[in-house]
Amino acid sequence: MGVVGAGALGFHHIRLLRELDGAVCSGFHDVDADRSARVSAELGVRAHAALDDLLSASDAVCVVVPTGAHAPVARRAIAKGLAVLVEKPLCSTVEEADAMLGEARAAGVVLQTGHIERFNRAVRAALPHIDRPRFISSDRLAPFNPRGSEVAVVLDLMIHDIDLVLTLLGAAVQDVQAVGVPVLTPSVDIANARMTFASGAVATITASRVSREKMRKLRIFQRSGYLSLDLAAGTGEYFRLRPGLDIAAVAPGPLPLEAFVEHVPLAAPDGEPLRLELQAFVDAVRGRGPMVVSGEDGRDALAVALRIMQAISASMAPAQGQSGA
Repeated sequence: MGVVGAGALGFHHIRLLRELDGAVCSGFHDVDADRSARVSAELGVRAHAALDDLLSASDAVCVVVPTGAHAPVARRAIAKGLAVLVEKPLCSTVEEADAMLGEARAAGVVLQTGHIERFNRAVRAALPHIDRPRFISSDRLAPFNPRGSEVAVVLDLMIHDIDLVLTLLGAAVQDVQAVGVPVLTPSVDIANARMTFASGAVATITASRVSREKMRKLRIFQRSGYLSLDLAAGTGEYFRLRPGLDIAAVAPGPLPLEAFVEHVPLAAPDGEPLRLELQAFVDAVRGRGPMVVSGEDGRDALAVALRIMQAISASMAPAQGQSGA
């Protein structure tokens, strides 16, 4: 198993790949020769000068290159019969995603999407308690980082939460409303989206890459209670209505929250999310486990992200009859 791309994230793919159960690191390829030499020396992993050399030495690869190169690199690997893990977003367009999925199915190879938040400890702890959520609120704020800024914040950061919302609600998106503004880049740097689902559930997502503070929080409201997840810390809380609660008995007057709500501890085994993501990929390729985040999942998240981008573009268009000056 090898890695295509040795940038900030690719470095950690290479670092962790050296230690995975069931895989041997075949090396990596990066177009920057100086970067390749530094990473090879630091991690003790072979740097392949040509992409085809890495593909020929591998049964599977992680594609960790800029978004615009995801589809060309992944399709090249699939054509050689390799299993592929593509970092989010899966690619740039739905058409590219459909082509990749079709080629992976025809070749009979695993195509997994790198939505790392699925492996967040807080998310893993919350999943057993999810019961038809009605409203989800997500906030993801980060200081500016040039890495990833070649695409809008919707594809850079918000897509993490789009995937989580789709996973938790398990229903089709009916309506999308969104606003966003560019601040430091030509693309949208701050965005807010409101999605209505076929089930009647609603989700709101805010993402910013020009914040003074870091925040990654997810709040889930359902009939049985309320979950609050801190994705940055990997922790969460679940406040659940007490079983057998008689609403009529507590209705006459004010009562402390503890009288009708119980705190349920959320727990899941610790583990570095990227390591868990890579191990899940290896296990899926070897037939030892299911594909946790499929290529279809990545395609669905991308399709919703592009709908949000379209809604933002529509919201920024000058009103009819105005010059836009």
